[in-house]
Amino acid sequence: MFDAKKIEQIAKQIHDSMPQPVKDLGADVDQKVRQVLQGQLSKLDVVSREEFDVQTQVLLRTRQKLNELETKLADIEAKLNEKE
Repeated sequence: MFDAKKIEQIAKQIHDSMPQPVKDLGADVDQKVRQVLQGQLSKLDVVSREEFDVQTQVLLRTRQKLNELETKLADIEAKLNEKE
């Protein structure tokens, strides 16, 4: 769900901001930071950018179709009122 490169970038930023004694602990700290970061991100109720973009397009098409149907309905109502 989350871009691995983004997670790596965030993990690197966290690692770079750590004090040197913590950095000296090495790869174990890096791995733990990645695990905690991934775990916390997976708890968030979010969607991927791709899924958001797809749903945005679906919504736009739905709105367009609704507008078309509203126009057709208004035309039909106008014709019915003319006949009365």
